[in-house]
Amino acid sequence: MPATPLAQPPATAPRPRSAAPRRLMMAAAAALIVAAAMPVTLAHAAPSASVSPTTVAPGGRVALNVEGCGTKVARVTSTAFNEVRLTPGNLEATNLFGNATVFSNAGPGAHRVTFECGGPGGQSVTVSLQVTPGAARGGTGGSIGSMSTTQVAVGGTLAAAALVGGVWVLRRRAAA
Repeated sequence: MPATPLAQPPATAPRPRSAAPRRLMMAAAAALIVAAAMPVTLAHAAPSASVSPTTVAPGGRVALNVEGCGTKVARVTSTAFNEVRLTPGNLEATNLFGNATVFSNAGPGAHRVTFECGGPGGQSVTVSLQVTPGAARGGTGGSIGSMSTTQVAVGGTLAAAALVGGVWVLRRRAAA
């Protein structure tokens, strides 16, 4: 049997390589370089801060809280109270807290409270504290409102009547 030549596939011209994969790799490398050059502060969201209660009388105490600082130290300043250093509330230091006493001579109105993460020059958040006019209530914890002149007069009259009645009963017993 005569040998038949093996069929050879037709010669094909090499296809030109597409430039798309190379461009894609270059874009990915550029994105990595840009991401590496970004400041670390962009990795943390802006911190959030709170003062509780938001309305207080002079001499009252407020709780201070800041979350999302990314540091273990924060400083709080205000015209309503002295500078306060906040301490971590958990091991990750995501929650920093402290307390402050409002000056007894603090003027009524809104006072700015500035939280600075990591101290001066760090990320900062400002909230408002409302100081009400008047002194802080003591003794009853502010559970009793102010009394009018009429209420004081009625109370005094009842107390005097009780005193007079008590003296009258004691004198009658002594006479009998």
